[in-house]
This record gives sequence, C-alpha cells and structure tokens, in this order.
Amino acid sequence: MPITTVTRVLPAALTALLAAGACSAPSGTVTGAIPHTVTGATPHTVAGTATTTAATTIAAATATAASPAPASSAAAPLSISDPWVKTARSGMSAAFATLVNTTGEAVTVVAASTPVSSSVELHEVVGDGGTTTMRRKQGGFVIPAGGRHVLQPGGDHIMLIGVRTAVEPGVEVPFTLTLKDGRTVSFIAVAKDFAGANESYASHE
Repeated sequence: MPITTVTRVLPAALTALLAAGACSAPSGTVTGAIPHTVTGATPHTVAGTATTTAATTIAAATATAASPAPASSAAAPLSISDPWVKTARSGMSAAFATLVNTTGEAVTVVAASTPVSSSVELHEVVGDGGTTTMRRKQGGFVIPAGGRHVLQPGGDHIMLIGVRTAVEPGVEVPFTLTLKDGRTVSFIAVAKDFAGANESYASHE
C-alpha cells in the first residue's frame, strides 16, 4: 500500500513542479525577446531608411548646386519679320521679308537656300532707261547694327531660280540664310499669289 501511494504522489508532484516552471520561464522569455525584436529592430530599420533618404536628398541637392548651369544658346543675329514667297509651279519665284539686326555690329547675308528650288540667289533691282532689271546683289545684303533691311518687290529680294516643287498658296516654305561669318538663320515663308515682281533678269550677271 505505501508503494502505491508513493507511485501516485510522485508523478503528481513532478507534474506540478513542471507546470510551475513552464509558467515562469516562458513568461520571462516572451517578455524579454518580443519587445527586443519589435521595439529594437523596427525603429532601427525605419531610422536607417530615413537617414539614407535624407543623405541622398542632400547629396543630390549639393550636386545640383555644384553643377554649372547649362549655357543658354546664343541669340540669333537676325530676326525675320513678315516673310512670304511668291507662288509658282515651276521656273522662278522670289521671297521677301524684313531682316532685323539684333546685334551691335553689321551683319551681312551672303547666301540663301530652300529645298523647293535648285538654285537661290540674292538679288537687287536696278533701273535703266525706264526699265528695271534684277541682278545679283554684289556683297550680299548688309544690315547695319541695330538696323533693318527690307526685301520687297521692286527691290532687294531672294530669287528662286529653278523651282522644282510647286509653291501653292498657303504653303510654308523653309529658307536658310548664310551670314558672312558662317552662321545661319532659318525661317519659314508663307506662299502668296502676287502678280508683280516680274522684272527681267540681267543675263550678264
């Protein structure tokens, strides 16, 4: 009988002891581990990200401030006002405009070109015995500093010789002027019907 009692009491005591240990030990583990993982790791990660982002932003701002500003393109030496070109299906045509010098020194136009004509020349119109004749403008068009030079029917103009693409009313025709110093100025002229500008061409020029 005593043996039976010991056998029953001992397991009960061990069970109670183990239960008490399980309640206390895990409590300490959970209390210590979870706050350390959540409280310690998460703020560290967030703080690190914030620091990295701030450092990147500052570095980018510093680099931008240190980088030289892009150089602005030089202003065009000529401004082209009211450009237009006489309509033509083939043969000859002419372009007109007002050339405005935007610089403090004289500018000289020595050549012109357009894709609608195989040949383009700078012309002037001269009178001789009651008739007018157009011929090449020797030395080109000279526009004084801060001044203007008018290209108009009956006067200086850009002559298209050998129109290869029909210039119809309203069509926009591109032109490029070449200056004496090698620079170029481009503009668009709108095609218009015009009955004048039919001066004869000086064959010796």
